[in-house]
Amino acid sequence: MTAASQIRRELDASGIATLTFDRAGSSANVFDRATLEELDTHLAFLTAASGLKGVVLASAKPAIFIAGADLHAFSPAPAESVLTALVALGQNVFARLAALPVPTVAAIHGACLGGGCELALACDWRVASNAKATRIGLAETQLGILPAWGGCTRLPALIGLPAALKLILGGKPVVGLQALKLGLVDDVAPPEYLLAAARTLLARGRRPAAARRLAHLRPLPALIARKSRTMVLARTRGHYPAPLRAIDVCVQALGRPVETGLALERTALLELSRTPACRNLLGLFMLQERAKKISRPELAGLTSAPVRRVAVIGAGVMGSGIAQWLAARGLSVLLQDIDAKALAGGLHRIETLVRGGARRRLFTPAEAAATLDRVTPILPDAPLTDCDLVIEAAVERLDLKQKIFRDLESRTRPETVLATNTSALSIDALAGELANPERVVGLHFFNPVHRMKLIEVVRGARTSPAALAAALEFAKAIGKLPVIARDQPGFLVNRVLMPAMGEAVRLFNEGHAAETIDRHLLAFGMPMGPLRLADEVGLDVALHVQKDLAARLPNFVQPDGTLEKMTAKGWLGRKSGCGFYLHGPGRRAKTNPAAAEFQSGRASAMDGAAMTDRVILPMINEAARCLDQKVIEAPEDVDFAMVLGTGWAPFRGGPLRHADAVGVPEVVRRLESLARDVAPHFGPCEHLRHMAAQGRTFYPAPP
Repeated sequence: MTAASQIRRELDASGIATLTFDRAGSSANVFDRATLEELDTHLAFLTAASGLKGVVLASAKPAIFIAGADLHAFSPAPAESVLTALVALGQNVFARLAALPVPTVAAIHGACLGGGCELALACDWRVASNAKATRIGLAETQLGILPAWGGCTRLPALIGLPAALKLILGGKPVVGLQALKLGLVDDVAPPEYLLAAARTLLARGRRPAAARRLAHLRPLPALIARKSRTMVLARTRGHYPAPLRAIDVCVQALGRPVETGLALERTALLELSRTPACRNLLGLFMLQERAKKISRPELAGLTSAPVRRVAVIGAGVMGSGIAQWLAARGLSVLLQDIDAKALAGGLHRIETLVRGGARRRLFTPAEAAATLDRVTPILPDAPLTDCDLVIEAAVERLDLKQKIFRDLESRTRPETVLATNTSALSIDALAGELANPERVVGLHFFNPVHRMKLIEVVRGARTSPAALAAALEFAKAIGKLPVIARDQPGFLVNRVLMPAMGEAVRLFNEGHAAETIDRHLLAFGMPMGPLRLADEVGLDVALHVQKDLAARLPNFVQPDGTLEKMTAKGWLGRKSGCGFYLHGPGRRAKTNPAAAEFQSGRASAMDGAAMTDRVILPMINEAARCLDQKVIEAPEDVDFAMVLGTGWAPFRGGPLRHADAVGVPEVVRRLESLARDVAPHFGPCEHLRHMAAQGRTFYPAPP
């Protein structure tokens, strides 16, 4: 293996060749042009080798087989000729692998995704390790493209069209035993026996041709495709073209020569690569990768010891969710609340989360038990001197949190970082009475903690670089994706979200039905309508945050009174069973006809576009203010945080990407129209006005 080599070739005396992928200087194996060309060279050698009996493909990485294609080849948008050549190269190399005259087997340990999965599909046999790190799948449709190195052609032929479409359209990987049940792999073995199991499969010889499946006989493929399209459209409302094109390609490739299927894949991928949805989804993927490495110049050279023991103060929904997440990642957690009853409730929530994860096979029974063992309940007088980090997650009351922090300062070591999970309160105000306020930082988790990847790392005016660096490294170490925000009211996500929620409530008050408002925002691409979201957050919580921001930000307007009346009646949304919707067992919510009593009159006629503008444009306006006021550093931070923190229409790329797509002058024109015709608070901020006047955009124009 030369210095520039990514693949090690070994040929033993029995005639078995092993190709071991081991990308230099990286924890992951990925396919770029150089790696594909090197693989092609090895395959050319093996094709001509005498005495060859079989080939094993393996990885030297501890948790990665092959993570897929190097997506930097797609971003920024490459010339079509470059992309065409890359797709053709991958198809040709994998075709050469499939055509080897000897049996081949992929020995899969670790992530085997995208192009890695397509490589495995080109082999005769596949064996997967039973390790938790082993996950096999095709996630390309989640990035606005489709599997084009044989995935849409070979996977349906291997496991059948219905199962293949479920994997390709869902984009979720499966673990070894699930893959075995599907027929995606032929055996599962412990990691230490993986290569031995691979050699056993080689002894079977070349894979025999598969019998024609019943599901592939006409007219069944057309019926399966129709049902799949209906399900995709119900989920995506037609905003995501990749799943629909993947269905077409998989069905059209059935029963045809592999070359025909590869041509269909190649054409479809090139078409999808030109779509805005593809560019935006790939851009968001790159932003997630950027967040894993995010830092600041002033933090250069700062190192912090790994956090091993954490205390969480507050065993409510957020506190117990944080404690469960940390314990599941191997950290020892002390969980504190004011009394035994509150602690018991928090421990019960943690156990429910862990047991649910075990049922979904996210944890083994042993891992679930170990997670629960790592959480130790404590009462308020317990010492915390062994803790590297303390996270306060009490209710959103400034006086209570200040009291907690005064207590924490006396119970912890001077170097212990003190973090708060507040969603809006000032970090500086919380730390103001401490002798060492520089060790206080914000770590704003999002609810539910076990599903939301984003975390806002909030820097107060007195937060030290060391505390910020420690919080940032901690966030990344526990598998969260951080965005750094300054200590301003609402930080970033709530500040941008609340104007939309407040405007949706005003539309409701004017007489528009909650389901109509939400339906138009769902059609725009939001994962949940704003009034349904208010119910999920809690109407009391939404009211508190809106009032707090209105008191501290001059451009925010006070709530219109609707939420005050609803909460006074005990209507708090999902947690009380009643809000804009009625909530029963499970996730389904039904229209609440009694909510009409909180509407002030009959709604005037308004089309979906006008209603959507009233909710979406204030978010763009506030996002531009945040950028101008340096709450965050870059437009990428805004869009990344809003998509991951609120689900903001991913295919549109985020509010500032959307502003560029609409045109900043057009956004300003519409806001001015709303300020004139509806209410003055819609007026565009000065930053947007200047951008429009100067012809500027938030992002550079694509090449």
